[in-house]
Amino acid sequence: MVIFYYQLMFVISVIMVVAYAFFWHKHFDGHFTIMTVLVPIINLGFLLLAQSRSVEEGLTAVRLTYLGGCFLMLDVMFLVFSLCGVPFKRWIRVTFIIVSCLLYISALTIGHSDIFYVSVDLEVINGVGVLINKKYGFIHYVFYAVAILYYVLTIGVIVYSFIKKKQVPRKLLMMICVPVTIAMIGFFGGRLITRKIELLPLTYNIGMVCYMIIVSKARLYDPSDSVVDSLVQRGDTGFVSIDHNECYLGSNERAKSMFSQLNELEIDKHLSQNPWADEIILPWIRAYGQNKENNKITYSHGDKIYLVNISDLNDGSKHMGYQLLFTDDTTNQRFINLIKEYNTKLENEVAAKTEHIIEMQDKLVLGMATMVEGRDNFTGGHIKRTSDVVRILVEEIKKDNVFNLSDSYCKNVIKAAPMHDLGKITIDDAILRKPGKYVPKEYEVMKTHAAEGARIVSEILSNTDDEEFKLIAENMAHYHHERFDGSGYPEKLKGEAIPLEARIMAIADVFDALVSKRVYKEEMSFEEADKIIGEGMGTQFDPKLYPFYEKARKKLEDYYRLAT
Repeated sequence: MVIFYYQLMFVISVIMVVAYAFFWHKHFDGHFTIMTVLVPIINLGFLLLAQSRSVEEGLTAVRLTYLGGCFLMLDVMFLVFSLCGVPFKRWIRVTFIIVSCLLYISALTIGHSDIFYVSVDLEVINGVGVLINKKYGFIHYVFYAVAILYYVLTIGVIVYSFIKKKQVPRKLLMMICVPVTIAMIGFFGGRLITRKIELLPLTYNIGMVCYMIIVSKARLYDPSDSVVDSLVQRGDTGFVSIDHNECYLGSNERAKSMFSQLNELEIDKHLSQNPWADEIILPWIRAYGQNKENNKITYSHGDKIYLVNISDLNDGSKHMGYQLLFTDDTTNQRFINLIKEYNTKLENEVAAKTEHIIEMQDKLVLGMATMVEGRDNFTGGHIKRTSDVVRILVEEIKKDNVFNLSDSYCKNVIKAAPMHDLGKITIDDAILRKPGKYVPKEYEVMKTHAAEGARIVSEILSNTDDEEFKLIAENMAHYHHERFDGSGYPEKLKGEAIPLEARIMAIADVFDALVSKRVYKEEMSFEEADKIIGEGMGTQFDPKLYPFYEKARKKLEDYYRLAT
């Protein structure tokens, strides 16, 4: 009956090895694999000991059983530390392994040296071999001390994790306690429970079952493992691996079905040796190597659109290369493109309507300016001409770009020029249409057109979204009669306190007044007008604008010859 017990324990442990091989997963902890191999060997030792008929046979068998105390306990401790997420420093791990190896080497000397067993006999009781009269050597007590140390550390890390480590599942910790407690009972208290048989084979098998359940459960708590496995099982994700030397390592079947070119790649060959990989994959991983943010790519291949995720391929903390994950994103990308096309179409329609509104607004403003001009007997065509003069001056200023003007600024200055005299709509006809010189009181009224023009422009453009244009138009209407020396109106601004657009408008306004025919005067020659403009630089006009006026002078003269 006792022999049958040991035979049964050995058979069960072998069956569990077969079951483990069937259910094995690459993410199973390696320490559990070691445990799975050790337990049948240890149980075989107990079976051989029970079948022994001589001291030598018994000693050979007992040497196998000491694999449990020397290595199985150590392996269980390493496994529990791993499951609890508590790392061992390398030198500590190596030290423990060396100590266990030395202890087992000492156990192998049983029968040849007295350092582990001083003396021992074998007695066959009811057909079962039993070692009796065992007298232990010094190293055997060291063996007990080390075994106790392994158990204390194992229990210690479980208690520590339960108290301190919130990220370790409590169910997992409680499950770990079961096999550890059973193993302690079997190792230290087995003989107290029954002297007929060793309980260690039973406790080892129970521990194997418990740890198989624990390791399987532990995988579910690791998102990196469970997510990757789900992706692989689902079969819609392609994987391609590249080493750090840009050599092809391999790919899964899904990736090869996505891209037939992968079947032409040779393992360990540089990607540049394949035209497709050289053109497509190699630039991706190089861009990712330079900047980790280049980790997502959309790639069109045939009638499919793939989303490519690039990440590091690591072995622990060591960078080994790159991992490319391909997922079919055709439906999403087509939907995104459809939205983009719709948005583009909508934007074009809005832009067209906005442009139409702006065009209507411009025509309205120009109509108002023309209406104002129609009330003034002296300025026929003044609005159009000054607008063209502003355009010619701005074109010259933009060439050198000393003032660092944006394209939108230049466009808005030209566009706002016709609005500079809108304030004259508020001036009484008796003053506005007076053929002679104004008396001081009339001149004061006339000067109000600048501030009134700014007010009118502000009201007209109050709902516009183009704040830059609104400000420029207000400034040109408000300050085009300011003088550079501060003697102008309405605010007596001086120098560069006068907005640039108003300084440009001032030159255009005066130049047109000089070279155009009025009711009260004939047009002035270009030479005379040029002399007056030049003399006004630094007093009436910004001297920084003079070089541009000079460059534009020929164009201005040609323009006025055609205009008249």
